[in-house]
Amino acid sequence: MTIPTFVNIAAHLPRMAKLQPDTTAIIFPKGNQRLTFQELDRLSDRICHGLIRAGISRGVRTVLMVTPSPEFFALTFALFKVGAVPVLVDPGMGIKNLKKCLTEAQPSAFIGIPKAQVARLLFGWARQTLKTIITVGPRLFWGGTTLDKLMQQSPDQPFEMAVTAADDQAAILFTSGSTGPPKGALYSHGNFSAQVMALKQVYGIKPGEIDLPTFPLFALFAPALGMTAVIPEMDFTRPGSVDPQKIIGAITTHKVTTMFGSPALINRVGRYGAEQGIKLPTLKRVISAGAPVPAAVLERFSQMLADGIEIFTPYGATESLPVCSIGSHEILTETRAVTDNGGGVCIGKPVHSIRLEIIKITDEPISTWDERRKVADGEVGEIIVQGPQVTRGYFQRPEANKLSKISDPSGGFFHRMGDLGRQDSQGRLWFCGRKSHRVETINGPLFTIPVEAIFNTHPAVFRSALVGVGPQGNQQPVICIELEQGVSTSQEQMRSELQVLATAHPHTSSITTILFHPAFPVDIRHNAKIFREKLAIWAAEQIR
Repeated sequence: MTIPTFVNIAAHLPRMAKLQPDTTAIIFPKGNQRLTFQELDRLSDRICHGLIRAGISRGVRTVLMVTPSPEFFALTFALFKVGAVPVLVDPGMGIKNLKKCLTEAQPSAFIGIPKAQVARLLFGWARQTLKTIITVGPRLFWGGTTLDKLMQQSPDQPFEMAVTAADDQAAILFTSGSTGPPKGALYSHGNFSAQVMALKQVYGIKPGEIDLPTFPLFALFAPALGMTAVIPEMDFTRPGSVDPQKIIGAITTHKVTTMFGSPALINRVGRYGAEQGIKLPTLKRVISAGAPVPAAVLERFSQMLADGIEIFTPYGATESLPVCSIGSHEILTETRAVTDNGGGVCIGKPVHSIRLEIIKITDEPISTWDERRKVADGEVGEIIVQGPQVTRGYFQRPEANKLSKISDPSGGFFHRMGDLGRQDSQGRLWFCGRKSHRVETINGPLFTIPVEAIFNTHPAVFRSALVGVGPQGNQQPVICIELEQGVSTSQEQMRSELQVLATAHPHTSSITTILFHPAFPVDIRHNAKIFREKLAIWAAEQIR
């Protein structure tokens, strides 16, 4: 893949504003707000002039804490246009993590809604480095200026975009912290450009389509791809609690062609759709990421789609997306049986721009790539990737970089995904869980996804989680079970039935401890990644 010398993710917006100026770029059903591509481009240009006057220019790290709104989109594109470096975090990661992340990022500017500004003052976020404060909304008592005031003083004329290269810093995106402290992945403009090209190629997305992104950062890709983004009415920090009627209503009203949703959201909307017999004929594709999507969830949601329309489940991470992709048809007709028998979750073949290797599992740093680290065909190992959408490192985290990056003597580097998997004879990747979640027993390692799949086949089980109790190398495997709502079977009976399932498979036959948990702790971003570390502590307390 050849990336041009000048690369700026925001350059897609003015290009689309010229190609389709009167096409709607963003729709906010709440309040029926709309912006065409031309209007969004002009609004972001006006903001650019204001940002420069406020001291936010090329290279200035700028925290952006604004809810999905016309201002959020215009501000994000404006920050890219001036060459600033947006710092993006999940507000739901918790006060302690937020403070640590924002202090670590050393931002010079903070743009936020009043609620974010109050929190910034109360908890002392980045107090030592902040110089510029801009409030999106009424100005209260925290100093700085407001976006409205900047806009009033800004000329309504084109802005000359900063000339950035592929390797120039574009943004700092913090990981969700689902398997450790959140880390700020350093995105270059080349990374973003490669992501846009990969998404366009893998899913055949064309300008003029209508997108329903239920994750704010994915919404930014829609204007870059020439799609109209319909921003649903929902709490973006709780996709698993979304109102299905509002999602379905947005799809039908605006004739949405593409939808992105976390597994938790897909599950909730799919259940409602199945109960009501709803059909969504305008959808051409559905994309779900953040955690493996159970086949039953795919099957249920697929009933709402037209014949031949698939739900795609791309694999990747904050540091690299997309890596692989697979459609629901292949899962439901071919790979599902292997998954249910403990073979892992098939997540498809690597996308065209990614080189993927499986290496022997180790928790130690690997300084230099060596072919001899590769495992035998079909063996479970650690997943590493190389490609233009793979970020080079973390901001201010030399130890994390040492653990996650492998120098390639032939050029470039590999990123260690922190995941385990195997490749089959067709080159497809089968995900077997996080490396940090493997349970090291006296008889060898157990991997979460293959083990949990056996218990998940029970119709009364909503989800399960394998955890280890005790010292590494001599851990006791424990399976935690979250039941479907409304299950009336006693725990004793359920335990007996699940034990029968376990003994029928070699890799689960040694698991004799089964615990029932009312509601698993999950990540705030997708409401789907299970915090097994927390469950392990809980399990240890239960079996004392």
